[in-house]
Formats: sequence, C-alpha cells, structure tokens
Amino acid sequence: MKLSKLIGLGLLLCVGPALGLESDSEQPVYIDSDSAVYDEKAQISTYTGKVVAKQGSIRIDADKLVVYLKDGDIIKLVATGNPSKFEQLPAVGKDKMYGEGLINEFYPDKNLLIFMKNASVWQGDARQSSDRIEYDTKNSLLKAGESSSDGKRVHSVIKPKAKPAN
Repeated sequence: MKLSKLIGLGLLLCVGPALGLESDSEQPVYIDSDSAVYDEKAQISTYTGKVVAKQGSIRIDADKLVVYLKDGDIIKLVATGNPSKFEQLPAVGKDKMYGEGLINEFYPDKNLLIFMKNASVWQGDARQSSDRIEYDTKNSLLKAGESSSDGKRVHSVIKPKAKPAN
C-alpha cells in the first residue's frame, strides 16, 4: 500500500463507539508522527516519533502507536512511551479523564482500555495508580490491580471538594 493510502487509512480509522463524547466515534482519526509504515500483508500500521492521535475529544500522545487491523477494522491499538498518555472528555460538563502508562492497549470491540506498567488514571480530584488499570469505556467502569498482585498495591487518592467560604 502506498504511503498516501496509509495516511488516508489512518485518517479514516475509528477507535470505536462509547469512548469519550458520543460524537467522537463519528469523527475521523488524525495521526501525526515522524514516520509511518504499513504492512499490508500483516495489516499493521506503525507510527513512530512524537505520535499524536486525535479523534474528537480523544487524544493519545506516544512514542510509538501500532494499529492492528482485520479487513479494514481496528482490532487493537497499542501505544507505548515514557509514558504514553491518553485523555478524553467523557461527556459535556464532566471533567476530562486522563491516563498514562508505559504501555496502553485499546480494544474497540470490547470497549476496553488497558494501562500497564507505572499506570495512572485520574479525573477531577480522584486518582488511581497501579501496574495495571482496565477501563470499560462503555460503562465507565475502572478496575485497578490484579488478583495475583505479588505484593503490588493499588494507590487511590480522593481529595475532598473545597467548601465554599462563608
């Protein structure tokens, strides 16, 4: 596939419904990077160097973004960096959700976003940190840690809201 078709494919990729604002999934994906390679036989697009991917209110910043396709549909995205960062606006009037990890995977068909290795997710005054955090984008469900954590702990911080001055 020619690079121009690869870039066109990158612009048309959809990271899935229910991630961020409802209209986000209807928006094109824009990916900027220092380099891009498409392996047509393997159906894998690889973007490297100061990668910024945007779709509506969603933004991913990474050193490398690998997009796995099957028959033109995304089956998995893997963003890596030191750290790779993610942000979204879940709904109008809500605080933005932020997340980061050394490795972040997104499975659009499962509405599942996984932050791994030095992972943190925060929204407003609430913050979760762990080696693994799963976020169900459809149901806004966050799961941190693992059942076999080998002594690794989940760290949560929930700050009290400021009380109005009298």
